[in-house]
Amino acid sequence: MPDLCVNIDHVATVRQARRTYEPDPVLAAVEAEAGGADGITVHLREDRRHIQDADLPRLKEVVRTRLNLEMAATDEMIGIALGLRPQLAMFVPEKRQEVTTEGGLDVASQAGRIGEAVRRLKDGGIAVSAFIDADPRQIEAAAAAGFDYCEIHTGPYAHAFHDHPGGLGHPAVAAELEKVRVAARAIAGAGMRANAGHALHTTNVGPVAAIAGLHELHIGHAIVSRAVFVGLRAAVAEMKAAMRGAR
Repeated sequence: MPDLCVNIDHVATVRQARRTYEPDPVLAAVEAEAGGADGITVHLREDRRHIQDADLPRLKEVVRTRLNLEMAATDEMIGIALGLRPQLAMFVPEKRQEVTTEGGLDVASQAGRIGEAVRRLKDGGIAVSAFIDADPRQIEAAAAAGFDYCEIHTGPYAHAFHDHPGGLGHPAVAAELEKVRVAARAIAGAGMRANAGHALHTTNVGPVAAIAGLHELHIGHAIVSRAVFVGLRAAVAEMKAAMRGAR
C-alpha cells in the first residue's frame, strides 16, 4: 500500500489561534511518527497562518522518516527550501483568502517559470513534486518541467463521496475515483512517481489506497481532527489501518 505522510499544519493552526507555544507541531511530528507515519508534511504559507519559519529547522532535526515541505513557487520559498533541504518540496497554488488549497497547480500556463523553479531545487539536491488536478494536460506539463513526483488532488473524489452516501456505488463517485486511477497511470508513464491527497479520511481513503502505483498519501486535517478525541498516535494508526484494509 502507499506510504502515509501526515500533514501537521493544523496543530500549528491551533497554536497560532493564541499566538503562543502550544500545541507544538514539532512534538506532533514525533507523535505522528510514533503512530506509524512514514513521513511528515508541512506547508509554509506566504501569510504564515500556521507553520512558522522557526518550526522548520526544528522539524528537520527531529523528523526521523522524511520531511515534505509544501510551498508556493516563489523566490522566497525556494530560498527557504534550499536552506532547509527537505527530502521533498512540493509546489502548490496559494490564494491569500482561501481556507485551504482549492485546486491543483496550473503548471501548463506557467511552464517557463515553474520549470526554472524546479531546476533550482533539483540543482540543490531536493526532489520536487507538483500538486495537480487529475488532468492529462497538467501531467504532461509537469513531466516537461522536470518534476520527480506529482500529487493528485483527491478533493473532487472526496467531495463526491461526501455528497453521495452510496459511495463507490454512485456513478459520480466512481467517475472521480477513475480520474485519480488514470492520472496515477499517466504520471508513472511520464517517468514520475504518483502521490495523492486532499480531503481524505478513514471512510473514503480505502479506494484511493488501493490504486496501484501510488507512492504516498498526504493526509492532515482528518487525522488532526480525530486526534482531538483519541490522540495523534492513535489517529495515525487508525488511518494506516483504513489504508491497509483496502488491500
